Amino acid sequence: MFTKVLIANRGEIAVRIIRACHELGIQTVAVYSEADREALHTQLATQAICIGPAKASDSYLNMTSILSAAVVTGAQAIHPGFGFLSENSAFATMCEEMNIRFIGPSSTIIDLMGNKANARKTMIAAGVPVTPGSEGYISSYEEAVAQAEKIGYPVILKAAAGGGGKGMRKVYQENGLEAAFSQAKAEAKAAFGDDRMYLEKIITPARHIEVQILGDSFGNVVHLGERDCSLQRNHQKVLEESPSTFITETTRKAMGDVAIRAAKHVGYTNAGTIEFLVDAEQRFYFMEMNTRIQVEHPVTEMATGIDIVKEQLRIASGEPLSFTQDDVAITGHTIECRINAENPALGFRPSSGKIDYLFLPSGGNGLRVESAMYGGYMIPPFYDSMIAKIITKGDDRSEAIAKMRRALQELVIEGVDTNQFFQEDILQDPNFISGDYDTEYLQNVFLKTWAPEVEERV
Repeated sequence: MFTKVLIANRGEIAVRIIRACHELGIQTVAVYSEADREALHTQLATQAICIGPAKASDSYLNMTSILSAAVVTGAQAIHPGFGFLSENSAFATMCEEMNIRFIGPSSTIIDLMGNKANARKTMIAAGVPVTPGSEGYISSYEEAVAQAEKIGYPVILKAAAGGGGKGMRKVYQENGLEAAFSQAKAEAKAAFGDDRMYLEKIITPARHIEVQILGDSFGNVVHLGERDCSLQRNHQKVLEESPSTFITETTRKAMGDVAIRAAKHVGYTNAGTIEFLVDAEQRFYFMEMNTRIQVEHPVTEMATGIDIVKEQLRIASGEPLSFTQDDVAITGHTIECRINAENPALGFRPSSGKIDYLFLPSGGNGLRVESAMYGGYMIPPFYDSMIAKIITKGDDRSEAIAKMRRALQELVIEGVDTNQFFQEDILQDPNFISGDYDTEYLQNVFLKTWAPEVEERV
């Protein structure tokens, strides 16, 4: 096992990884930007090193500074968390060349699965069902027109190097394709430095269901069940739950088997997630593979009792998986709500500033909170707006929902705007309660009629 690990991230995921390391007796190195000098992860880590100015490109995306920090502190491994450099194959390669363990899959696999068009080809070769789409990249608008006509509208344009909902545009008829193609390419170029596009058929109505996997260097691969991530706004997940109430046991088993087959086909190691779209007839289609820990990994940890981050550390240090597929069991029902510093009543405008008062819900069986906030903390305006995750588990879905409502009612964050009340309203929505929703529901139905209350709720 490692004796010292550097965490190349910030916020709640950095805190989460630091805690797992310390529980395993591993010393930790936090890196931080000038804007994060007082951040919680810098206070909890064994050591903390400033790696640059507030701008992410000068700090959390600065590969040279991060690797220099690892060398100076004697860190044997780097955990990238999610976002930033977590799916950057060049960074993983640099780690490998410097004999620093990158806690994740190899750079070759990151490169293969990170390019969405190549990932499609690889999954087809593995016998994994994929959505109808273009073969390879689309280099021009004219080619996009031809491919869309071949596949049939509606279609979605996607950035080959994309992720996080960026570089994506839905097109329902040809007269909207030209503008969408131009916008998606520009957004992809700005976000990823790569404007190559591909095109897929839109599956609608559909559920977004992902399968968590773990693989070690001895050829063992297991799946930890599924998460239903269908409640989304602008392709961004808002609330996740496990198990899915939509898929049948037959579909659940088939998806798990396919996920393992896909991972073994590419020789996958460490934690990863395979995302599927599932249509009304229970047909499922590969969307993409995330070669990193997911934001919503606590859902699976609560559902199974397996610590995914600790397994990542063990696998990266050369140990085999500590359990087999037969040991994995999902019990009860788990829900996660993402708490963002934003104002839903003002178009989800991001919010930053000082947290004047904070009370995080605690106590009661089946409640977990992941956050890096504290009273007096200054939320910087430079990074992602997510500031906390609340996870609840009940014997069944109704109990998990009731616990989440209670937790959100207890949560108090003063000084910045949050989406707390928006999440409370989702939990009260009859269609959510009945499980009657899909990937389009939040954007095209719920938000069309949602009216935020002006008065403060207590």
